[in-house]
Amino acid sequence: TQVDVKAIEPNRRILVEWSSPESKPTTVEWRFDPRSRDTTFVTITNTGFSGSGDQVVSQAIDSMGGFSLVLAGLKAFLEHGIRLNLIADRFPEGIER
Repeated sequence: TQVDVKAIEPNRRILVEWSSPESKPTTVEWRFDPRSRDTTFVTITNTGFSGSGDQVVSQAIDSMGGFSLVLAGLKAFLEHGIRLNLIADRFPEGIER
């Protein structure tokens, strides 16, 4: 996956554009909203999917699943110091296809 960082606002926002050889680039934005002294609400928005309606829905669901998996792993690490190894377990043969 090719990732181009478009903007970084420390403690507030990260904006990237990414693409793979088989897809057009999409834009991903992470927003960090402080809720209390030790709590931050993270919102991830992935836009720019292309194709038929069914293809766009499939891409959006795949994206949501991937980000949910990574956020769950980060939450376990940050709150409990547990490394869940989610990415390596999801792709035991490696991330390459």
